[in-house]
Amino acid sequence: MTRLRPYLPTIGLALLAVAILFAMGRPPICTCDRVTLWVSSAASPETSQMLADWYSASHIVHGFLFYGALWLVARHWPVERRLAVALLIEAAWEIAENSPWIIDRYRSATAAVGYSGDSILNSASDMAMMVLGFLLARRLPLWGSIVALLLLELVPLIVIRDNLTLNVIMLLSPSDAIRQWQSVH
Repeated sequence: MTRLRPYLPTIGLALLAVAILFAMGRPPICTCDRVTLWVSSAASPETSQMLADWYSASHIVHGFLFYGALWLVARHWPVERRLAVALLIEAAWEIAENSPWIIDRYRSATAAVGYSGDSILNSASDMAMMVLGFLLARRLPLWGSIVALLLLELVPLIVIRDNLTLNVIMLLSPSDAIRQWQSVH
């Protein structure tokens, strides 16, 4: 328990985010009433409902980016505190991402026409993926983090024509050219 104590705020934040998502009416698991480890099709209605899918890579990237940003601005803080701040940001995104406004924005501005938000299971998994990215960034040398980050962006870009970079662009400043390119299968 002593080794876990510094991480209790982080665990508490994750549990609070799950409680908020539940209060928002998000389904605990896929409405298809089953749970799988991986959804391989980005266009599947089960995407963002299961434990992992192609978008899980973007949450690992969040962890790399949060680690780097917090190292730059708060490197004197203990890593446990930086992780708690990173999880606070990730949890806030998971809550915002599942708000009607962001769900509608995804539907209208991106290729995710049928997006209905995440299941709570998927949101919890997304938070865990961010933690994984954060911890990997802490352990890898800088060049290893850069290579991992590039792979986590390039592989989904090639396979599903989407990644964190395109996701941010399409949410903030939608491009018809990108949307058309993404919809070509």
